[in-house]
Amino acid sequence: MQENDSILSAQSLSIGYRQGGNVTTVMQGLDLQLHRGCLTALLGRNGIGKSTLLRTIAGAQPALAGAVWLDGNFVGSYSPREVSRKLSLVYTDRTQAGGLTVEQLVELGRYPYTGFFGRLDSHDRDVVANAMAATGIDHKRDSFVAELSDGERQKAMIARALAQETPVIMLDEPTAFLDVASRIEVMTLLHNLAHGQNKAVLLSTHDISQTLLLADELWIVTDDRKVLCGCTEDLILSGGMQQLFPSCSGMAFDMLHGDFEMSLNPEYRYDVECADPVLRRWVANALRRNGISPDGGTEGKVEVSSRSDITVSCPDGKRVKCRSMAGLVSCIRNKR
Repeated sequence: MQENDSILSAQSLSIGYRQGGNVTTVMQGLDLQLHRGCLTALLGRNGIGKSTLLRTIAGAQPALAGAVWLDGNFVGSYSPREVSRKLSLVYTDRTQAGGLTVEQLVELGRYPYTGFFGRLDSHDRDVVANAMAATGIDHKRDSFVAELSDGERQKAMIARALAQETPVIMLDEPTAFLDVASRIEVMTLLHNLAHGQNKAVLLSTHDISQTLLLADELWIVTDDRKVLCGCTEDLILSGGMQQLFPSCSGMAFDMLHGDFEMSLNPEYRYDVECADPVLRRWVANALRRNGISPDGGTEGKVEVSSRSDITVSCPDGKRVKCRSMAGLVSCIRNKR
């Protein structure tokens, strides 16, 4: 990625709210950049200001201080119609467009380009058809939005954003209401849109595992409301993820598996010997869940040859053979 790939930047940005003479500052002094061809994920705990940040850099809410530049110009210099040709925004709220068909919903994305009466010409209809095809929702074009699953509805909303033909797409928690399969589909879709159509895609999300697999860059909002920005892997390896939930006692980011785990305060410590790293990971999971650390053992040892061949050296000196993971858990509970 080159420096000139930047399509949106914020300089010394402060965000928050003004009510009369009262000012509530949510974040301040932010320097941010979005790049073409890049999927960027905004991470942070609930209530820390992610939605406020998205609205502000999208021009939907005034900044308290600083400036946002979009495609080379101050975002405040654009008219609303001009902004809607540069940037599309998909909110997390469930759409209230249930009485529209999918095709009618996606056609709304052409509003910035149509005349006063909103008539679509052949080019507009081609753009709408291509947007539905790109998001895999074209087979539902005649279905009412109210009839769609949550995953299908989110794809339709993304298709509407695509129909705007903007270089920047922002999404506020697009996977919030989705099941695991739909979350993976939507995240993969956004990754492909960024890379395949050279768009700058920014989304806020709590889906850590998929984000770390597919996002090119992260914006991590820390507890002190600073934003750490950079390549996903650079931020992981430099300890940036540990600053996401530092005040949550007992929770830590697992660098090996790329997700957060809770420490269950182990009462005992066993050594686990297993040549298969996948099998060892799930044996260790069973031990941790039952209050035993699988590292630095002083009370006993677990020797794993296969799922049906596990030997436990217990604190009382006995060696017990286990023929299943359930048997291992039962042995742990009875012998510790």
